[in-house]
Amino acid sequence: MRRAHFSLGSNLGDRGAHLALGVAVVSSGEPYRLSRVYETEPVGGVAQDDFWNLVMELTTAASPEELLERAREAEARARRVRDQRWGPRTLDVDVLLVGDERRASAGLTVPHPRLYERAFVLVPLRELAPDLVSDEQLARGVGRVVALGTLESLR
Repeated sequence: MRRAHFSLGSNLGDRGAHLALGVAVVSSGEPYRLSRVYETEPVGGVAQDDFWNLVMELTTAASPEELLERAREAEARARRVRDQRWGPRTLDVDVLLVGDERRASAGLTVPHPRLYERAFVLVPLRELAPDLVSDEQLARGVGRVVALGTLESLR
């Protein structure tokens, strides 16, 4: 068993419900912990509403590929549409880290290639796993991040 970390975000529809659906599908009954939910500004230059983001830590024996399959299933169940890169979405689930695994394929790169660039990932990841995000990495993270509360308190 090892720790796997995911970033979940939503900026369309009922953001809390989409995040809760993502957590349920990705966890598949395995033990997990969640960061608080953060309101964050979009990245990538597309004009759109703010996101709600959180990081999920899962205790699992699943492979990175199996975890990516769960992430894609969660997005599909939330009816995510992929018509614009970095555009608005009901649910975005990214595999950030899977223990010490390293992968680089067409469909999956672990650790996530932009993990240490974005404050909307670094702030909640550090909340759950301070050993994974240094002060310097946190300071370099880009984007506004405001804590809203727990997923349960926002639903």
